[in-house]
Amino acid sequence: MDGYRIGELAHMAGTTTRTLRFYEEAGLLAPSGRSERGYRLYRSADADRLQEILLLRRCGVAVRDIGPLLSTSPAERAELLARHLDRLRDELRRLARLIATVERTLATLEGEDHMADDEKFEGFKRDLVEANEKRHGAEARGRYGDDAVDESNRKMLKMSKQEYGDFRALEEQIRSELERAVDAGDDPAGETGERICGMHRAWLGFTWPSYSAEAHRALAESYVADDRFRSYYDRSVEGCAAWLRDAVAAHAR
Repeated sequence: MDGYRIGELAHMAGTTTRTLRFYEEAGLLAPSGRSERGYRLYRSADADRLQEILLLRRCGVAVRDIGPLLSTSPAERAELLARHLDRLRDELRRLARLIATVERTLATLEGEDHMADDEKFEGFKRDLVEANEKRHGAEARGRYGDDAVDESNRKMLKMSKQEYGDFRALEEQIRSELERAVDAGDDPAGETGERICGMHRAWLGFTWPSYSAEAHRALAESYVADDRFRSYYDRSVEGCAAWLRDAVAAHAR
């Protein structure tokens, strides 16, 4: 039968013959036949299957999980690849901004251009807005409404260099203060809790269009209920998220 030899298919796919043999051993990609001399031969359908395998691997799918996915419907596989395409486009936009920032910075250092301070931080702010939108956007919009979230994003993007630096510095200070309070066994309903609650309210003021104690308490509650928030606050000292929740519950006004 006619077909591609293993080396030909590996070269065409930009991979190695060793990889193709590994996929064969894993039960993912068997050659359609053999030549008279016993060489593996692959047809166009095998190349299509290899393309899907490689795409799934690029999506981060483990080899052991690819087999069941290849057995799903074309629509289900298309949905998975569409989600991956969205992530790739997000990453492309992020890289494009980073490249533009580096190019402008180099031009400034070489005396060919002048880069305003706000331009230096524009890419970082946009990355932060997009990351927050991806992780929490749907939930935040459902809870607070599109107008509030859009205004919060606008406030972030309009931050000056000084404001952005203060925003990130206060964020780190809150985490450090929380860790010290938990390590020391301080009461969140006490003076330290009141001070950290005030710091957290000030931090929210950088991006929130308006403040309410009810919204503050609801957000702090989500720090404990949501694993993403809890792992952020508890990444060095366990219990920080719950301590902050209790401090806000006691002192938010």
